[in-house]
Amino acid sequence: MKFPLMRNNILRQDLDAVIMHLRQDDPILTNGPEIRAFEAEWSAWLGVKYSVFVNSGASANLLSMAALKLCHPEGGEVIVPALTWISDIASVLQHGFTPVFVDIDPRTLSMDTTQILAKITTRTRSVFLTHVQGFDGLTDELLAELERRGVKLIEDVCESHGATHAGRRLGSFSWISNFSFYYAHHMSTIEGGMICTDDPALYQQLRMLRSHGMVREASDHTIRESYAAQYPDLNSDFIFAYAAYNVRNTEIGGILGRNQLKRLDENVLRRTANLERFLGQLDSAKYRTDFKLEGSSNYAFNLILREPDEKLFARLTAAMRASGIEFRRGSAGGGNQLRQPYLRGLVPDGHYREFPQTEHIHFYGCYIGNFPDLRDEEIDEICAILNAVS
Repeated sequence: MKFPLMRNNILRQDLDAVIMHLRQDDPILTNGPEIRAFEAEWSAWLGVKYSVFVNSGASANLLSMAALKLCHPEGGEVIVPALTWISDIASVLQHGFTPVFVDIDPRTLSMDTTQILAKITTRTRSVFLTHVQGFDGLTDELLAELERRGVKLIEDVCESHGATHAGRRLGSFSWISNFSFYYAHHMSTIEGGMICTDDPALYQQLRMLRSHGMVREASDHTIRESYAAQYPDLNSDFIFAYAAYNVRNTEIGGILGRNQLKRLDENVLRRTANLERFLGQLDSAKYRTDFKLEGSSNYAFNLILREPDEKLFARLTAAMRASGIEFRRGSAGGGNQLRQPYLRGLVPDGHYREFPQTEHIHFYGCYIGNFPDLRDEEIDEICAILNAVS
């Protein structure tokens, strides 16, 4: 593939750090000091108090909903986007909540604020907002209204590391935020994710939820002592507070994360410069170029037809295949989640038609690769290929 979605996300220097660790006489490989150091460094970078390293962004989504379920065992509704990755919706369903879908703002690809606010009811337990592909999905109106109404915000920042709102990093505005360190994302631990919060009680819950619900995973000794006193007939090393999961990562993941974090800011700047060059050359009569770029930390080049045109889109995808441009149709998660078979029987038939902006992305949108070592001349060549399609 001449123009792949990603290349060289894990560098020789990252692997050398792993090899150095493995050459020790007795290296720790499971959850240990490298993970704790990575969590602390990530929290400082993001501007939050606490972070918990897990084995994927999807697991971060899972723990978010598990924590919400502890607050609302009776269930309720969670407002979610029609355009997102499946694990956001799946985690809502897996914990007995009802997903309430919202269409997107075409300039950010994230949920439209007006529609979110219109769908909040007395049964709303959270707004689970995805910052899609590096764009800032927040608005001041949304933040103010959620605070006024006492509705918890959960941010999915899996595709948007380093993006900001009002100069503050996304993921630092919410009750919980989720990040992914999958290979193609802004930084990678091969597989991995982070869940972040400023809530100390929630942090202790997340530590336990990550590891079978074991009380000994709490870093607050008063929690451990309280459970031990309450359950004297149990071995204090094996008290399980929650019917939870095992979504721990490894020391190798922690080492990779610490190394990659050192160059994340530089990579964000390069990705953003790439996006500006791409949009500056793309034919705006044919493709959408009017995205909200303020605070963005671009994940990929979004290529969306300005107007519906099945034949033009077919010619476009054929030209990209012929030219070796790797792409993914439908943008984040493959397009409209409401068309997916896992939601059959859970939403009304034809419900997907009520989300026209997401439907447009589903049929007339795709994304192509943007990464730090993508050269200016490669961006120019890609744009020339795309602009020649007619």
